[in-house]
Amino acid sequence: MSLLVMNNIKKTFDQLEVLKDISIKIDEGEILSIIGPSGSGKSTLLRCATMLESIDDGEIIYDGNYATSTKNGKTEYASKIELKKIAELYGLVFQNFNLFPHMTVMQNIIDAPVRVQKKAKEIAMEEALKLLNKMGLLDKAEAYPYQLSGGQSQRVAIARALALKPKILFFDEPTSALDPELTGEVLKVIKSLADLHIAMVIVTHEMAFAKDISDRVIFMADGLVIEEGTPLEVFASDNQRTKDFLGRYASML
Repeated sequence: MSLLVMNNIKKTFDQLEVLKDISIKIDEGEILSIIGPSGSGKSTLLRCATMLESIDDGEIIYDGNYATSTKNGKTEYASKIELKKIAELYGLVFQNFNLFPHMTVMQNIIDAPVRVQKKAKEIAMEEALKLLNKMGLLDKAEAYPYQLSGGQSQRVAIARALALKPKILFFDEPTSALDPELTGEVLKVIKSLADLHIAMVIVTHEMAFAKDISDRVIFMADGLVIEEGTPLEVFASDNQRTKDFLGRYASML
């Protein structure tokens, strides 16, 4: 059984069809990269998957549990209690970090485990220190977000998402707000997460990274999945739309 199934997802903003009948599946431990031009619906798909946006039509199923289903031609969301349970299965890392500025790095990481999952503070802190060590930020536990570089902030955001022990982690263009020299350090950290065997869905413009890390790649354009396959299949595609897009990144590949 797939960890996440999204069937026939549709989303319209002010009569603009952003997602036009998208279907994707993610298995446990799988790494999926979503690539495509700006405005193709990639980030909207992630926001729909994590319930930050409501869908107009379709099904979202996590680990066999329906977050949305279609009844009498209408899309209905599960109860708040069910959605809260489902939300424990996933984490989301944003483009712009979204750290709480008034909290230290440690407080940012332990806030949700303590407040939402009711974890003992001592245990949450112990786990947070292990995550900070993995991120190479053990010395920043008591720092505030304004004292961090963009790359460090994004690594803290990743640690915060991991602290909830999700089965699937979504990354929405995790390096788009970073300078080129900081991009490498964040990509290196994401790559190191592979040993945790967490499923990852990564929306990215870093083509060499997507080619290197992914089990599967989806190419989206104009609110549709144009192509899906292994990195080898997608990056060597004969599809003209795919070739035109990837041609812009030829020097990186």
